[in-house]
Amino acid sequence: MNRHINKISNYAMVGGLSAVALVGLQGCGDAGQAPEQPKEQPAQEQSVVKEGASVTIEKQADGSYKIIDEFPSTTTRVIVKEDGAERILTQEEIDKLVAEEEAKVEAGTSKLTQDPAQVSESGGMGLAGTLMASMAAGMVGAMLMNKLMNNQNYKQNQRASHKSASSYNRSQKAQATNNAARKSAGSSKKSGFFGNNKKASSSSRSSSFGG
Repeated sequence: MNRHINKISNYAMVGGLSAVALVGLQGCGDAGQAPEQPKEQPAQEQSVVKEGASVTIEKQADGSYKIIDEFPSTTTRVIVKEDGAERILTQEEIDKLVAEEEAKVEAGTSKLTQDPAQVSESGGMGLAGTLMASMAAGMVGAMLMNKLMNNQNYKQNQRASHKSASSYNRSQKAQATNNAARKSAGSSKKSGFFGNNKKASSSSRSSSFGG
C-alpha cells in the first residue's frame, strides 16, 4: 500500500516538474522574441518637402489682381479667378507673363519695383506683377527673381499683393515650415551618405566574406 502511494506521489512530482519546465520554456521563448516595435515612417513621409507652389489669384473690382491663397505644393500651378470663372494658367501663359514683367523691370516701369503707395494710387498690380509677387515666382521666373530679391519695394509689394493680412501671414508660415523641412531633409541625406551608408557597406562586406 505504501509502495503504491509512493509511486503515485512520484508521478505527481514528475508531473509538477514537467509543468514548471514547460512554463519556463515558454517564458524563454517569449524572451527570445523581441517585442514588435511600431514601424517608423520615413522622414520624408513625416514632413514632405514641397518643391513647388500652388497660388490662387483673384481679379478685383477695380481691375487689379490679388493673391487670395498660396501654399507649398509638390507641383507648381497658378489658378486665376476672373469674370466669374476659374482657370489654371498654362505654361505658355506663365512664360508670356514672366517675359512681359521682365521687360518692364528692365525698362524701370514695373510696379514691382515702385513704391507700394504709388502702386495703389495707380490702380494696383496687374496679373503678371501679382504672379511675380507670389510664392511661385522663384519657380516660374528664377532669372527675374534674381533681379528683384534685393529690392525693398518688391518685398513690400509682395505683402501688399495679398488680399488680406491673414492670407499673407498664412503663406509665410507655410513657406517657413517647408523651408525647415527642406533643411532637415538635406541634413538627413548628408548624414546618411557619410555615416549610415558607410556602416551598411562595411557590414555587408563582412557578411559577404563570412565575417
